[in-house]
Amino acid sequence: MRRSRCLPLPLPLAQGFCFTLGHNARAVGKAIASVMLGGVIALPFLHMAHAQTAGAVVPSGTVSQSTTPAETRPSVTPNTARSFSETDINQIASQRAVYNLTLIEASGGKTLSATGTMLYSVRHGCSGWSTQQRLDIQSVTRQNGVEHLVSDYSTFESADGRTLIFRTMETSNGKLLQNLRGEATLHPDGSGTAHYEKPLAKTLSLPAGTLFPIQHTVSILDAARSGKTEISSPIFDGTSPDGAADTYITLLGWGNTTPTTDFTALNVLQSGRVHVAFFARTPPNMMPEYEIGMRYFANGVSDNLTLDFGDFRMKGTLHALDLPKPETCHAKPHQKKN
Repeated sequence: MRRSRCLPLPLPLAQGFCFTLGHNARAVGKAIASVMLGGVIALPFLHMAHAQTAGAVVPSGTVSQSTTPAETRPSVTPNTARSFSETDINQIASQRAVYNLTLIEASGGKTLSATGTMLYSVRHGCSGWSTQQRLDIQSVTRQNGVEHLVSDYSTFESADGRTLIFRTMETSNGKLLQNLRGEATLHPDGSGTAHYEKPLAKTLSLPAGTLFPIQHTVSILDAARSGKTEISSPIFDGTSPDGAADTYITLLGWGNTTPTTDFTALNVLQSGRVHVAFFARTPPNMMPEYEIGMRYFANGVSDNLTLDFGDFRMKGTLHALDLPKPETCHAKPHQKKN
């Protein structure tokens, strides 16, 4: 069974990382991002989301097999109040980040090698946020030989966090695996609907408190700055035909960036480690479908990712980063009343 989700990354991860799981992989993440948590990050095909955009908060960016006991699903009260300030939202930077992916562990002898790249782009425009993510992985497995997996994910999220237009396309060796497209809308309490155009036309309800990727990333960074260590909320990112997923987020060590990075713009920011676990809502599941760990910076950029694809794990290292200047937006003049 294949699963697809996104991570918060801006996320991101959420903004965010997203990917879809192949037939021989277990659902482990998202989502920075959404939660790139920073827009979620989307890695549709080998699902992270994230991440995931969303691993355990053990050393920076590592993923543990499970930080959630099978008997007890975290019971943190969801954040149903949508009270993010314009200042909070504007702290998420436009970015173009390139990650090198390297194999760090393979289990069961199924995967012999794996390399890849991930491109994640987020642009803050006057009317909202545009995100694009491309995941490209080449692997060699005992069963299928050479596999070339490509996942393309793009969204537009309105500035008020109420509308999300999404598209996810995944291929394996040039063969189409998944093609999702549609639009979702939210009410002030976070409830809403997701309208799918592909692969089948259908409408699903979204639970109260649902966040789209950029808003999900904002909620994570806001919680980190406030000194919180855990939060929970549903997320909808458009990487799955099943609607929203529940997320349980753990934050650790928020403060000055340590160790420093190769990017001067990041070294002056606060950062911390983030762990995001994703849970299916239909039917409710006590075990997370996938998890993701990463280091998150105050501007929504992520580094030190660990992507767990079930029978192999890859490390994501930030290779190149561009932080474009924000678009200049002019307020529309008020119309005179007659």
